[in-house]
Amino acid sequence: MNFLVFLLRRLGQGVIVLIGVSVITFLLLYVIPSDPASLIAGRAANPDTLARINAQLGLDHPLWMRYLIYMGNLLHGDLGWSYVQRSSVAHELFSRVPATLELVSGAIFWEVLIGVSLGVIGGLWRGRWPDKLAMGFAYVTVAAPQFVTGLLFLYLFGFKLGWLPLGGYGGLSYLILPSLTLGLLNAAWHTRVVRSEVVREHREPYVEAALARGVPRRTVVLRHILPGAVLPVPTLVGLDFGFLMGGAVIIDQVFGWPGIGQYMWQGIQNTDVPVIMGVTLFAACFVVVANIVADVISYLIDPRIRVS
Repeated sequence: MNFLVFLLRRLGQGVIVLIGVSVITFLLLYVIPSDPASLIAGRAANPDTLARINAQLGLDHPLWMRYLIYMGNLLHGDLGWSYVQRSSVAHELFSRVPATLELVSGAIFWEVLIGVSLGVIGGLWRGRWPDKLAMGFAYVTVAAPQFVTGLLFLYLFGFKLGWLPLGGYGGLSYLILPSLTLGLLNAAWHTRVVRSEVVREHREPYVEAALARGVPRRTVVLRHILPGAVLPVPTLVGLDFGFLMGGAVIIDQVFGWPGIGQYMWQGIQNTDVPVIMGVTLFAACFVVVANIVADVISYLIDPRIRVS
């Protein structure tokens, strides 16, 4: 398949996904019981004031017209204004993006480092104690809620040992615990996938033939088994962005991290529709772009995709 055709197809699919997300989110948010005018003017405002605010916000228009107006503003970079904070959603959102990117990047580092390492160890020593330890780690981290893991880390490494700060935002020391907590869940999935791929690659005829010819096992592992076993990792990382963005809501609250997850939680608590809509669309765009990048990387490193 030609690379340009492949890229255009992925971009087209991404645009369709974003439009679908915007429609569904818009409909869900505007059918829930909420009163934006009262959030702005206060519960004691008179009906005339509420009606004037609804007219200013365009809430007196039909739903389909409100959606078109919102999307038109969105094309100009306008995500609306928060009903509660009375500030630009775009400004508040993008001021928090660097912190979220730090958190997500750190989580990806941990999930790839831990997941790939344990997956390779488990696959190479299948059925033995290293494999059992790796699989035990995967089962425990998948089952443990992230907020419980985060609180345990804070208690152990922050309170008891005093090695790391008890939340907040700053340098590398502040990033370690929240990013590790966020990345552990996906590290478990990476462990299981990479282990399965290592086992599968180990059974391939060319690997068996290389071992039969007397090629050292280390050489076979490095040149034949590992390159094939890690092929799913870029795609998994692209898919992980969605989980990481969702998990960031919890992590931001546990560790006091000033990311978009914290902003989203504030919007949910106040039923602040522009905030929820803005964060949702940003997260969806983030996930779509990450998946396109992952698909492109997989296309470049896996010849099987180019001929499919």
